[in-house]
Amino acid sequence: MLTGLLLLLAGGCGTEHYRKSADKEAYQLVAEKAGQVPNMDQRFTIDQTNEVTLEGLPRMETIKEFLGTAGSSERDAAVLSLEKALELGVQHSRLYQNNKEQLYLAALDLSLSRHEFTPLFSAPSGARYDGNTARVVALEPDPEKPGQYRPVYSDAIVDEHRIGANTGIQVDWLIRDLGRISAALKLDFTRFLTGDARWAANSALAATFTRPLLRNAGFKREQESLTQAERSLLYQVRDFTRFRKSFSVDVAAAYYGVLGNRDQARNAYVKLLSSRKTAERTRALAEEGRTTQSDLGRLEQQELSAEGSWINAVRLYKRSLDDFKILLGLPVEMSLVLDDRELAELKIQHPQINVEDSIRVALEARLDYQNERDQFDDAVRRVALAADGLKMQVDLTASGSIGTAGSVDSTFPAPSKRNAQWGAGLAIDPPLDRKAERNTYRSALISQERAGRAFAQRRDEIELQVRESWRTLEQAKRTYEISELGVKTAERRVEEQDLLAELGRAKAQDQVDAQNDLASSRNDLTQALVAHTIARLQFWNNMGILYIKDSGQWEEVKDGTTQ
Repeated sequence: MLTGLLLLLAGGCGTEHYRKSADKEAYQLVAEKAGQVPNMDQRFTIDQTNEVTLEGLPRMETIKEFLGTAGSSERDAAVLSLEKALELGVQHSRLYQNNKEQLYLAALDLSLSRHEFTPLFSAPSGARYDGNTARVVALEPDPEKPGQYRPVYSDAIVDEHRIGANTGIQVDWLIRDLGRISAALKLDFTRFLTGDARWAANSALAATFTRPLLRNAGFKREQESLTQAERSLLYQVRDFTRFRKSFSVDVAAAYYGVLGNRDQARNAYVKLLSSRKTAERTRALAEEGRTTQSDLGRLEQQELSAEGSWINAVRLYKRSLDDFKILLGLPVEMSLVLDDRELAELKIQHPQINVEDSIRVALEARLDYQNERDQFDDAVRRVALAADGLKMQVDLTASGSIGTAGSVDSTFPAPSKRNAQWGAGLAIDPPLDRKAERNTYRSALISQERAGRAFAQRRDEIELQVRESWRTLEQAKRTYEISELGVKTAERRVEEQDLLAELGRAKAQDQVDAQNDLASSRNDLTQALVAHTIARLQFWNNMGILYIKDSGQWEEVKDGTTQ
């Protein structure tokens, strides 16, 4: 019987069983809390595949001249849309995976806290082999001390060997608002292998009950641990949901940033071609004596400067693309290019909402603000718990046991009520020394004050964030409008300088300035468009109403409603 039990326990369950069991329980707990948090991922899982597939994506068929020799690396590269980039980020980003695992670990903590309030079983067992060698000892009456015996040692040596085993089952059950119950059934077996071969066995069944009456009545400390674990998981769900929104904004900002750098490389190349054309035209005029060598030298210097700027712009673009791959969790050597159409399709979508309404929405919708408010409630609750620790300890206790004495050559004996013990009483610990508890209580009061200040500060920070993002959005809109005018003005200046150059009346400095200003204005226009788009997304995020799909793509918001 004992051998079979040990073999069964030794086999146990495989590691895969425990992994699946943990996943099932953790996902159930996350799903339970997810119902309380709007826009939480309803298909949450930490399972991740390291295989990145770009099958089905369009391929780059032509090499872009403005990338120079670096353009050859883009031949047959996968063209990545923003939506696909967000999807890949959700699937492969290391940062995203870390945040998912943080939420998962909080769910595991809660599963253990809940487990503490269920019957906890254990079955400690053991086996032993004993042997000893000794001289034979007999007792005979002591002639000098009537009525007493003395040991008499012989020359005979006796070997004694025996085997023993013990097993049993224990259970500990903490029942809320009732008490803690502990019970154990123990069995001991001994078999003598030498001499008078025999075996002996005994068993015992014991149980105790404890119920605090004053200090920690209802097991407040243990219940607080469970309550905090429940709330901590809710906080983590809110934090993860907010992270998903911020992550999508960050990916979009990085995506458009790469496209912006690509556009700068294109503009730098256009400027280089224009500088070369201007320099060539000026050389022809110089040969005819229609312009000075000084003007020619200035334009040739401009040509060299334009080439250096173009080379640097291409390098910056390639570096930003590699950084973007790392953000998504993709191999840096993977060949891909972002879709230029995403930048071409961008347009100004300016929210029609005033700043005061934005703040009111944010204070209702921001998940981090809800966490801060609930954490203040936690601090208030911990003050009450610390105050409870100052009370006198008075516990009601009860215990009982039944057992058997060792028997010889009998079947396994069952506990009998003829060998029973029981008792009940009060365990009292007066508050003679409560310095540690006093310090804990005072610390809890300070923590409550700090939590209140943190809650008030978070409100101010949210208001500041919303106001600042609203101002940034307004500024981005005006910057875009100015950049549009700047491009039109710069284009007219370049056209004017080209006409003057054909007539031999252009000044080299004016031509250089016009070309530089046009390239700069085009870059500014692209940056302004991207900046407004990101500012808009950040504005919705700061208001707490940027809604994210499971793929990571956001639902566009217009006037406070999702589209």
